[in-house]
Amino acid sequence: MAEITGIPYTDIAIAALIPAGLYFLSIYLMVDLEPRRDGMQGLAKDQLPVFKDMVKQVYLFLPIIILVGTLFMGYSVIRAGTLAMISAAVVSWFTPHWMGPKALLNALSLGARMAVPLIAVCACAGIIVGVISLTGVGARFASMLLGIADASHFLALFFAMCISIFLGMGMPTTAAYAVAASVVAPGLQQIGIPPIVAHFFVFYYAVLSPITPPVALAGYAASAIANTDPLKTAMTSFKFGLSAFIVPFMFFYSPALLMDGHWWEILRVVITASIGIYLLAAAVQGYFMSGRANVLQRLILLLAALAMIAGGWMTDLLGIGLGSIVLTTQLVASRSMAKSPS
Repeated sequence: MAEITGIPYTDIAIAALIPAGLYFLSIYLMVDLEPRRDGMQGLAKDQLPVFKDMVKQVYLFLPIIILVGTLFMGYSVIRAGTLAMISAAVVSWFTPHWMGPKALLNALSLGARMAVPLIAVCACAGIIVGVISLTGVGARFASMLLGIADASHFLALFFAMCISIFLGMGMPTTAAYAVAASVVAPGLQQIGIPPIVAHFFVFYYAVLSPITPPVALAGYAASAIANTDPLKTAMTSFKFGLSAFIVPFMFFYSPALLMDGHWWEILRVVITASIGIYLLAAAVQGYFMSGRANVLQRLILLLAALAMIAGGWMTDLLGIGLGSIVLTTQLVASRSMAKSPS
């Protein structure tokens, strides 16, 4: 993305912090609300990992810290990766899994074998990008988006979402983004969307394509590992990632999510977006605050989530009001059940 847009890597990495946090928050809420709805209990304290034992192994994060730190310091990707690999070998000497010369050669051999499919896919992506630029498909798509945007920017973004997911299906992250960025991002920029917003928009949906049915390669891979039904696993992955499908639209309505704005604007949209994601997760899982939500309450929570995601003051107040209505009805129902004779 830094090479395509010309935006410094550090700016892109910083802009990606809030969207990444919102995605992890959505997954956490989806996973947390489902067992709450089904009445499941957590592990006993004696079965949980001991924090002081985990802290003793914090040095294992050193290669990742070196990789990210050197990238932020302006090192090239090749040099940063090389330093991280060397540090990973050094860190292994402080563990029972000591890497000697033979283990290092095996690791390099394994890395080369794992890189071959990615290299092949990226090469094919380059061919696709070349064909798109030569045939003018990208320009035609851009003109189509311009025509749709005259009627509605939302429709233009929706079509861009569908095409990004379609282009990203069955491809690794880098290749999926390269193809989607060459086809979709220029059209979004022509309808007036800032470059970083356009590229993050297509990147997000291209990356979500592995959990989007009917292809959902990540879901099918997970089903093979878990020995579960492939289609059911794919649909479950789509359900758990449903909140993430809303996040890119926030970029357009609330650019402050990409660190574009004053600190109070960024803080406000982070809080309202987090509340909106919780409301959406509660609507999908059917569990809100401290109890199950019926069909009507789930529909109200869904409307409240969409209102919070819109990004305006009025819509935020509307979303909070709708969520408060559901919470009030739940409290009234729980109190009436407590007072009713057994």
